[in-house]
Amino acid sequence: MKLYYKKIELPFEHPFTIAGGRTKTHQPSLLIALQLGSLTGYGEAPAIQYYDVTVELMMEALKQKRAYVEKFALTEPERYWHYLHHLFPNHPFLVAALDMAAWDLFGKMEQKLVYQLWNVTWRNIPLTDYTIGIDTPENMVSKMLAKPWPIYKIKLGFENDVTLVAALRKHTDAIFRVDANAGWNVEEALVKIPQLQQLGVEFIEQPLAKNDWAGMKVLYQASPLPLIADESCVHEADVEKCVHHFHGINIKLTKCSGLTPAKRMITHARQLGLKVMMGSMNESTIGSAAIAQFLPLIDYVDMDGPLLLKEDMATGLNFEFGKVDLFGKAGLGIELNQ
Repeated sequence: MKLYYKKIELPFEHPFTIAGGRTKTHQPSLLIALQLGSLTGYGEAPAIQYYDVTVELMMEALKQKRAYVEKFALTEPERYWHYLHHLFPNHPFLVAALDMAAWDLFGKMEQKLVYQLWNVTWRNIPLTDYTIGIDTPENMVSKMLAKPWPIYKIKLGFENDVTLVAALRKHTDAIFRVDANAGWNVEEALVKIPQLQQLGVEFIEQPLAKNDWAGMKVLYQASPLPLIADESCVHEADVEKCVHHFHGINIKLTKCSGLTPAKRMITHARQLGLKVMMGSMNESTIGSAAIAQFLPLIDYVDMDGPLLLKEDMATGLNFEFGKVDLFGKAGLGIELNQ
């Protein structure tokens, strides 16, 4: 195989803010290409500041071990992931992008979409939500009205945030999902969650700090709404910890290090009776198409990255009022923009 990579900067349609005052106008990402003969597989790794992940660090790691990445004979993507996992033990985002490219390439070699390689049928597909980033109430209402959608994900985790949800509710009957981004304490959450239930919220994502397991146990027993782990469930070993603390988990491909471990996490979560959500890290269509392969296997999805970005790296997904369709024929089903 031949490895190619480069840095991409994709602008957001609107400045994107989450709890803690973190705002971005662009999403830096690493674009990966694995080429074998006439076929090329693509992967993507967004750089996320609060995980200390930069494109430059990932590129330096690739530069040092490029020959090892290229020499592997791609006969089974799962075996390649294990190889990469040991080759880059401190770079899960990079391993995720390489794993993504490997599955894309392997699917093209087999002339099947990735989910078809897993013997999965395209049915019972959940609708994706559309995220409203933190802003003034007026701006958030404006963003929501500009994008009619059946499900909105609302970023909270600040003072008087329930008031904001009430303001949004005046303008739509859509389902609301709330992501507190670990911005509450137990006392706040116990007050706010019943109020949010009255406002038509479907579930709460990561209400408390990621390591506040004692607080989550209290909240799990008292909450009238399902609680979904995000920052508390990053790797495979975290899935079991979430039992009796959360009702479900949100899997991020970049954080767990790829499609290969994500598939195992879903199987484990089902065995433990947990609901499964898959979320995005502002990926373009490349990373979002990788998420799409899991749609028949999960309960909820947040894969609105291409909808939040002003520019994209690829085509291959169609979004229509929450419904997601793949229109490619092999691999991730994408075509890179020229």
